[in-house]
Amino acid sequence: MSDLFAPSPRKKPSHEEKWSPHAPLATRMRPRSLRELVGQEHILKEGSLLRRMIESDRLSSMIFYGPPGTGKTSLAVIISNETNSLFETVNAAASNVAELRKILDRARRNEKAARRTILFIDEIHRFSRSQQDVLMPDIEEGNPILIGATIYNPFFAIVSPLLSRSVVFELKPLSVEAIGSLLRRALEDRERGMGKYPVDMDPEAVEFLSQVSEGDARRALNALEVGILSTPRNNGRIPYTLGAAEESIQKKAVRYDREGDEHYDHASAYIKSMRGSDPDAAIYYLAKMLYAGEDPRFIARRMVICAAEDVGNADPQALVLANAALQISEFIGMPEARIPLAQATVYIACCPKSNASYMAVSKAMKDVAEGRSLEVPLHLKDASYRGAKSLGRGKDYKYAHSYEGHFVNQDYLTEKRRYYEPTDLGYEKNFKSYLASLKKAAQGS
Repeated sequence: MSDLFAPSPRKKPSHEEKWSPHAPLATRMRPRSLRELVGQEHILKEGSLLRRMIESDRLSSMIFYGPPGTGKTSLAVIISNETNSLFETVNAAASNVAELRKILDRARRNEKAARRTILFIDEIHRFSRSQQDVLMPDIEEGNPILIGATIYNPFFAIVSPLLSRSVVFELKPLSVEAIGSLLRRALEDRERGMGKYPVDMDPEAVEFLSQVSEGDARRALNALEVGILSTPRNNGRIPYTLGAAEESIQKKAVRYDREGDEHYDHASAYIKSMRGSDPDAAIYYLAKMLYAGEDPRFIARRMVICAAEDVGNADPQALVLANAALQISEFIGMPEARIPLAQATVYIACCPKSNASYMAVSKAMKDVAEGRSLEVPLHLKDASYRGAKSLGRGKDYKYAHSYEGHFVNQDYLTEKRRYYEPTDLGYEKNFKSYLASLKKAAQGS
């Protein structure tokens, strides 16, 4: 029985990525082999699944998922080289069915000549149903081998038939050390990099670019190139200082996609930080979402839910303030909306917490859905219409305000049920004390 991952004879790489001399530095410096690839050790270390698939030349369709600049395209090209496969590439947003049919025809012809094809689809989350229907039969036959790339979580963004036929590999942001290594390599490379330029590189500038690029090699390399090409020479040298690095990279870009899991992850962290009474963490997530362009109304709606669910009657003002922030954010918009949102965020985070109201309605709704429906007691039924009293509606109802303390002991459910369990926190302890006094009065009556 043959070993699925048994090594196959090494072949000379057949695909060389072509680039214009005017292409961005990040494009020119793309790694050409696994040896040149920096980062992603978690999926490419010796003995890992992807490494074994490449080295044994036993490929299946796969999805590369990760933030920009982590090497998704580069890794697909490297796999093509390492396995001596032909390489076809399309962008899902710009491709069409006619283009895909031509690629499939070429792949079939090449297969007859004992050459396999890798089809790389960038932005595969934009893959349409018609494109999928055209590709699926050939992908299931194993030619072409599909490699898709996306910045979005494929379990949210890619249709299930395609996902079920693919192995998903997550690429992580590159470390600060890895980015620094790439920058130094680009500075030394005379053929593809910036080695032919007389650059005096400040080590602090390398460190700064490595830090603020947040694991995005493309962004760091392009900032390096912009700074070198735009900085005036001094005595024939190009002084690349920390200031030049700050100007070159401009506004810091944050990892945040408004339609994928980053969107929901940050909203989740924001709510959980308020629930956990950490105003600093809550403010950070608020600032990050706003900085990334999140709709302030989306944030405000989450805040209102948190105020009701997690603070509740421990501080009833939390819901009032959250609702005010929601209305204000809709009325004035950004950037001023950040101020009332911040005020309400801090208030909710610093409030005593109680989910008693939330738990009460959840328990009651479960009873309604699963248990026996309780009839409204006859004395509580509407008696305002003509003929109601002849049906016994409202008979023996006791008007609470007619009694001392505006309370009278009577049944409001046909059987005893307990849903609301007030806590001893914040204002809610007053509710607990009041309800206890009513219970004591009822027992004494």
